[in-house]
Amino acid sequence: MAVSSLIRSFGSLLLSSSHHVSQTSISPKPICLAWQFHAYREIGTSAVLSTSDPMWKCRIKYTTRPIGMKKTGGRDHTGRIRVHGIGGGHKQRYRMIDFRRMHLEEREEPKSFEEKVIQVRYDPCRSADIALVAGENRKRWIVATENMQTGDIIKTSNHIGRMAVLANEGDAYPVGALPVGTLVNNLESHPGKGAQYIRAAGTCGVLLRKVNGTAIIQLPSKRQMQVLETCMATVGRVSNIDHNKRIIGKAGRNRWLGKRPRSGLWHRKGGWAGRKIRPLPPMKSYVNLPTAATRG
Repeated sequence: MAVSSLIRSFGSLLLSSSHHVSQTSISPKPICLAWQFHAYREIGTSAVLSTSDPMWKCRIKYTTRPIGMKKTGGRDHTGRIRVHGIGGGHKQRYRMIDFRRMHLEEREEPKSFEEKVIQVRYDPCRSADIALVAGENRKRWIVATENMQTGDIIKTSNHIGRMAVLANEGDAYPVGALPVGTLVNNLESHPGKGAQYIRAAGTCGVLLRKVNGTAIIQLPSKRQMQVLETCMATVGRVSNIDHNKRIIGKAGRNRWLGKRPRSGLWHRKGGWAGRKIRPLPPMKSYVNLPTAATRG
């Protein structure tokens, strides 16, 4: 009896509350789902994440001043050693290298400009020498070529004409504007992305041929690479060609370079140490050419 009366009173209470709610206006409240929360958290961290620049080094304000570096000793953010053989060494300061010789915005017309080499010096963070150049109201560090000297004038252009240009060493042009057989370095894989290939000391690539708006370049490893003709490249060979002929002389010099000795444990050779003759890998293409089905 008591239970039935309790149920009737609870039902009447629900009916009265529903009638009251239907008369009052309900203000919509934002509902935050889990995926929306993650999206807000990613966008709100920093304005740097919204940049369209693929290179993280270009998201920081550029400076020609040397930047201090901290030694990691091969350890990651958790403190565990991830790469063995790293530690110690002389103090180094990093100089930001501008690997994009031509900075073009969208819908910008082709242009060319000249820069003067102010200084060519040794860089502790790479095998090649670097050069400080000035032009267009700015200074920047670039990778120096073999015969680059102080006072030289280097040219940068993104114009592709009907005739191949006669470029000097250190000039930067699209590969489509250079004649076949030209020695190039600091090659881009995508237009405007910055040089990613042929940057080590004493290396150079060869422009083999140009086909249907693309260029095929032979890398220092003898592998061939196909890129768009609008990709920029520097003419000549990278500086410090005697880098591979240096004599270490003693174990202490490797410690100066930040290389620690290997472990004294005996390691079995599992078959990788023998001589192998392998064919060259196929040509690496960065061009999305249409397939036969699409053309049909």
